[in-house]
Amino acid sequence: MAGQGHRGRPGAVRKAKKGTKVGSGGKRRRGLEGKGPTPKAEDRVYHVAHKRKLEREEAARRAQPRLRASLQLAPDHELVVGRNPVAEAVAAGISYTRVFVVETMSLDERVVEVVNAAAAAEIPLVSVSRTEMDLLAGEVVHQGIALEVPPYEYVGLADLIARPVERAEEIRRWQGDAAAQAAPRGLIVALDSVTDPHNLGAVLRSAAAFRADGVLITARRSASVNATVWKVSAGAAARIPVAQETNLVQSLRALQEAGYFVVGLDGAAETAIADIPVADMPLVLVTGAEGAGLSRLVRETCDVLAAIPISSAAESLNAAVATGVSLYQIDQLRRAQR
Repeated sequence: MAGQGHRGRPGAVRKAKKGTKVGSGGKRRRGLEGKGPTPKAEDRVYHVAHKRKLEREEAARRAQPRLRASLQLAPDHELVVGRNPVAEAVAAGISYTRVFVVETMSLDERVVEVVNAAAAAEIPLVSVSRTEMDLLAGEVVHQGIALEVPPYEYVGLADLIARPVERAEEIRRWQGDAAAQAAPRGLIVALDSVTDPHNLGAVLRSAAAFRADGVLITARRSASVNATVWKVSAGAAARIPVAQETNLVQSLRALQEAGYFVVGLDGAAETAIADIPVADMPLVLVTGAEGAGLSRLVRETCDVLAAIPISSAAESLNAAVATGVSLYQIDQLRRAQR
């Protein structure tokens, strides 16, 4: 039949009609997008290579040196490390529970004194390998010796206020009224949100060098006394008390009521630290965090704001350096006024 000769013929192909083709409307676009590079076999959780990777990591973890259980510190205990800090701490009579000494280290005079003091007080002396001491001390340079000490005992603000009074009374008892009148007035360093323990340790060292009565910090947003502070302070943490209070502004106001003048370090202040008019009075020197400086409320509480003149090439001084420079200047002013 005409027109139907192709029906039933093997291999016959029906040709598509010409006209508009219907697309997917973008529905298949996401499916055609690339999914990125194929992950490595060891990163595919279902692959056998991933299991082997986990086995290798576990084996490496087990092969790492671990501290003996008997060497673990008691809860909340800290380490004082380094020959000078350890010797200073023991000489100051702080409480400690164990002395760790590296087996192969050479015993210099400081170490011998510590070992003898521990033996006299019947405090355990523990011999450790250098690897074990590295694990104990972490990243702090230990010089082969360390003390285990209980949590640091902070004093109260009243204790800092009492120190110059007690000192004057002792001078009066031994040297008379005139010597007591000439004794240095109270001097306290307060830190406003200084969070670096290296700065706190350096401030303690400067405070000890320039006869401050103590350092005031806050319980929050402030570095606390830890192993790093002990190390950086070179033992000054054993001689300079640290008061830890909740609110710095309230503490400064309490010190003002006790007769102290509050001097805040501020790079924009018009008065230089060498020109403060109250150097011979009981003082609180307040240092703010590097960069941020003093907080608004602390700045408003200060009686005097003072600056350290520096070269225009430098933007500011490190908090600990600024404190040390200021303490030196205050000490010089007090010496000149005696």
